[in-house]
Amino acid sequence: MDPTQMTAVELVAAYGSRSLSPVEATTAILDRIGTADGDLGAYCLVDGDRALDQARASESRWLSDHPQGLLDGVPVSIKDIFLTDGWPTLRGSRSIDPDQPWTVDSPVAARLRADGMVFLGKTTTPELAWKAVTDSPLTGITRNPADPRLTAGGSSGGSAAAVAAGMGPCSVGTDGGGSVRIPASFCGIVGFKPTHGRIPLYPASPFGPLAHAGPMTRTVEDAALMMDILALPDPRDPTSLAPPQRTFRGEFNREVAGLHVAYSRDLGYATVDREVAAVVDAVVRRIDEAGLPVTEADPGFTDPIEAFEVLWASGAATLLDTMAATSPGTREKVDPGLGRVWDRGERISAVEYLRARDVAAQAGITMGSFHEEHNVLLTPAVGIPAFEAGHEVPPGSGLERWPQWATFSFPFNLTQQPAISIPVGTTSAGLPVGLQIVGPRHSDDLVLAVARFVEWLLEQ
Repeated sequence: MDPTQMTAVELVAAYGSRSLSPVEATTAILDRIGTADGDLGAYCLVDGDRALDQARASESRWLSDHPQGLLDGVPVSIKDIFLTDGWPTLRGSRSIDPDQPWTVDSPVAARLRADGMVFLGKTTTPELAWKAVTDSPLTGITRNPADPRLTAGGSSGGSAAAVAAGMGPCSVGTDGGGSVRIPASFCGIVGFKPTHGRIPLYPASPFGPLAHAGPMTRTVEDAALMMDILALPDPRDPTSLAPPQRTFRGEFNREVAGLHVAYSRDLGYATVDREVAAVVDAVVRRIDEAGLPVTEADPGFTDPIEAFEVLWASGAATLLDTMAATSPGTREKVDPGLGRVWDRGERISAVEYLRARDVAAQAGITMGSFHEEHNVLLTPAVGIPAFEAGHEVPPGSGLERWPQWATFSFPFNLTQQPAISIPVGTTSAGLPVGLQIVGPRHSDDLVLAVARFVEWLLEQ
């Protein structure tokens, strides 16, 4: 089997049976990056020499029957937001000096390294991960493997494009308003945003209570395994949660019969593309017919976009003010769209910020009550398919800002709940469509289990 098309679980099984080595798998994936990434722009850094050194070390461990971790030798990419020892972390910005010591691993990089995974390189992000498409003044445009004329989504678009195009079976992204789930939906892969604090972050994100990290993979099982690697606490993150009581790999395939499932086609206020709605409606009917009864129900909150944009802009302005103090010319170098967010953020008062936090809290309370009746909520992951690359909003849509079309994702950053996007079909043009599954806070294992049920159902 082609290593570029194998899942992480399949690679580990092949290493164990000695039918494939980590060096062979890594070499094949590096070759794939060499041939495919010129058209897609998923990577901003590829370190083939380091990857092969790590693969050779992993191969020695497998040959001695002493693998280091769950995914020892599996190639992985890391979004260029996470500090990674030995590599610059430029975050898509021309204002960050690459010529400085890079000696710190973020919690994400440290966990992956300790597990023995092979680091391929860093994936692209819009500047400071500010928007839900991936292009920046530093790295250009990241394109969708399903159709390179279109966006891969964002802000973890490089990670999604890499996984979808066979340039590594798994990656890790960040999600402050949908940045894991949106590109996962656009590119046709799995993207999981766990409960806030489940995966620790360092340095602290300027987007604070909105910020999450999450695995991006081809299958739910791979996402569960990555969660077992990433979900341990780190003392550098004061918001990180206690260790999980159960393993995700032990829970993702459990029985889900008897759950109360809700489906909201539009959250009560969103606009949804006709073809996206048809694909999601069809899979929801299959879920209901397969013995997991579904009730149509909206969560009960109104569109919280204004509160989200207050929190988002104030976070961006805080970070950019800090950067400008140490890097002259930041305002001239910054992405113009991000510059407008920066300007808005500087005008937000503490009272406005606290009012936005209250909106988020009230949405969380509403969802807490909703989940007393419904174990999980199903929605479209994104209300539209991928659109022309290089634009923040679909051309001709009349929209002005990315949150206006990211309607289904950012509310669940405000509420800090676990949510996953899994691929469930395509439009008539062959563009992927994702289903979002949302669970109560701390129910990460439940969300993965329901996602696996739907994935299994679609495999039949």
